[in-house]
Amino acid sequence: MSIVVMVLLQVLLVIGLSRLMGLGFRALRQPLVIGEIVAGIMLGPSLFGTVAPTLASALFPPETIPFLDVLSQVGLIFFMFLIGLELNPRYLRGQLETAVLISHISIVVPFTLGTLLSLLLYPLVSNGSVSFTAFALFLGAAMSITAFPVLARIITENNLQNTKLGTLALTCAAVDDVTAWCVLALAIAVTRTNSMIAALPTLIAAVVYIALMLTIGRSFLKRLAKYYDRTGKLTQFVLAGIYMGVVASALITEVIGIHLIFGAFLLGAVMPKNEGLTRELAEKTEDFVLTFLLPIFFAYSGLRTQIGLLNRPELWLLCGLVLLVAISGKFIGTYAAGRVCGMAKREAAALGWLMNTRGLTELIVLNIGLSLGVISPLLFTMLVIMALVTTFMTSPLLEVTYPKRLIQQDLVASPPEQPSLVSASVYRILVLVANPDTQLRLVQLAAAIAGTQLQQAIVNPLSLIELEEDYAFESTPLEADRQIAARQQHLQTLVESLEPAARPLIHSIVRVANDVAREAVQVAEMEQADLMLVGWHRPAFSTNRLGGRVGQILSLARTDVAVFVDYPTGKFAVQPQLPQLNQLLLPYVPDIHSDLGLELGLRILAGRPESHLTVLCVTPSDRAVSKTAFGQQIDDLSYELRTILQRLPAFLRDRVHLKVITTVEPMRAVVELSEGMDLTIAGANREWGIERQTLGQYTDELVKQCRSSLLITRRYSRVTSHLAPVLMEREA
Repeated sequence: MSIVVMVLLQVLLVIGLSRLMGLGFRALRQPLVIGEIVAGIMLGPSLFGTVAPTLASALFPPETIPFLDVLSQVGLIFFMFLIGLELNPRYLRGQLETAVLISHISIVVPFTLGTLLSLLLYPLVSNGSVSFTAFALFLGAAMSITAFPVLARIITENNLQNTKLGTLALTCAAVDDVTAWCVLALAIAVTRTNSMIAALPTLIAAVVYIALMLTIGRSFLKRLAKYYDRTGKLTQFVLAGIYMGVVASALITEVIGIHLIFGAFLLGAVMPKNEGLTRELAEKTEDFVLTFLLPIFFAYSGLRTQIGLLNRPELWLLCGLVLLVAISGKFIGTYAAGRVCGMAKREAAALGWLMNTRGLTELIVLNIGLSLGVISPLLFTMLVIMALVTTFMTSPLLEVTYPKRLIQQDLVASPPEQPSLVSASVYRILVLVANPDTQLRLVQLAAAIAGTQLQQAIVNPLSLIELEEDYAFESTPLEADRQIAARQQHLQTLVESLEPAARPLIHSIVRVANDVAREAVQVAEMEQADLMLVGWHRPAFSTNRLGGRVGQILSLARTDVAVFVDYPTGKFAVQPQLPQLNQLLLPYVPDIHSDLGLELGLRILAGRPESHLTVLCVTPSDRAVSKTAFGQQIDDLSYELRTILQRLPAFLRDRVHLKVITTVEPMRAVVELSEGMDLTIAGANREWGIERQTLGQYTDELVKQCRSSLLITRRYSRVTSHLAPVLMEREA
């Protein structure tokens, strides 16, 4: 088999496994990059080579490894260009002096500890061909690194970018990033010349090149930004010129004697931060780099990682010591500096965990060190483990130290005033709005349920911006802020299309999330929502009408949930203006889910004097039916329904009609009666084919057959009462 075919097979395997492992770790609420790094390690001698050595040798023969190396180096060049491109000076907008102090102390402390650790490790894991100075510099640099891209992603997905902690962490990480790369450049220069004195010409040449790029290079690139402003697009010709500049800059820094990644990073850093140009350039570049080239780099790193080298207890103890020094050095340095600068203990600790993030940046440093021979395969493996552990632990420790319920208290820009969260008299509905352009009626229904006559109420349209990739441009804090502002504008347009009486109820929430269902449930808990209202959508990979994301919300939510199915054939759906909801149908069976549907229906009636609610009770055979003031009532009504009907005030009681149908086909009766209704409300139960089944599956007969818009209700707890103000008015 030819080498080209073998390399293509390797690439196919690498990309597939990287995506699979990345999604697995994303499900564990971890950065995608951890899964991709683990996938690379799995393909190497640590797992695949141990379990199936013959097959591993056949799939990854030695003669193909140089080709993977070339592809990974190309990926690194353009990845570092993206990192420089996304390093915006606006991240230095706040608390710069504090950030410089904290970031440098957070480098000095772990660098010093790493240098001291090198006294122990040098005779054990190195050899005489490597100078101690180069070894100590590299180990100190490895201990000092903070992965700015991963940290920025964590800040964005936790919606910290507009908090005091988030802005300070971004500034610290940006300063840290520049400083750490300078330290690494020094380490590389010393390694290649084997002497601090001999490295001086290299360092001087690097400083001269940086100065040229910051002056002449930046002046030329500003013309590119002006050209983009004039044309409004990035042509292939211009894109080719930029890519040529990336490669040329990388070659220059390689010739100078540092490393080619510095040239690519430098060009990205000096690019004008024109919003449109930066976004289009990043989007055109990142897809191929992140999905094709970077996984190859992870696989190449994994092939060089040999966990089997840690074959003695004392080596694992050394690995633990490396991990302890890395974590404690970064955390203690950051925490102590933060406290000196006046930060609270909680914020300083959270900043310490954020700055401990190393991720892919650490892996880049380690591969450079291994390629130069300054660190051995054994130490490389230890440091890869350290990079994985420190990145993995960041999100959980941040959640423990700085939980999301405290984030709102630290917002730099506070949202519009809302009634107190602890006010028991405020009725809250959280509406999950996936697309503000198409879900007007969902918000209209929420406003109708909330009403303006019963009690003080708030409707929170929640729009979540989902992040897909760890290093994508969309996940940078500044781009996330732009998307949030645009989404808020869309929601404002939606609010302005509502009836004037309903507008004061609406208080929009826009957040970034990497797991929409879980984030929506967390927001519902933080906002103490009485009801979650969710719009139905057809699952992409399921025929189950209530599967997909809606099913996840129903599984996770610890509050009452209603799912709105807005059928085009329903009267409710075709109204261009706010629908009247004159005729409501409630197919009733004695259970808590139907009781919730009844309560929501009565709330709509309370705010709409012209509305009527038909409660349909289906019996399999003739039964004695007693007459009441409310119409017809059958003997097996639930205690809850009888109690509610008896306590209703007259202005509601007269518009509730009980209808009894005797039939052996209850579904057919409901479907036929829904023909003339504006909205059908049904509890999630077996009678109507929407009961929760095993393994998270739902049947959906009523969803498929109903001839009006449909609201499916699922009660979480009997404690929540949606009719308290109505019943209190009756008692009064």
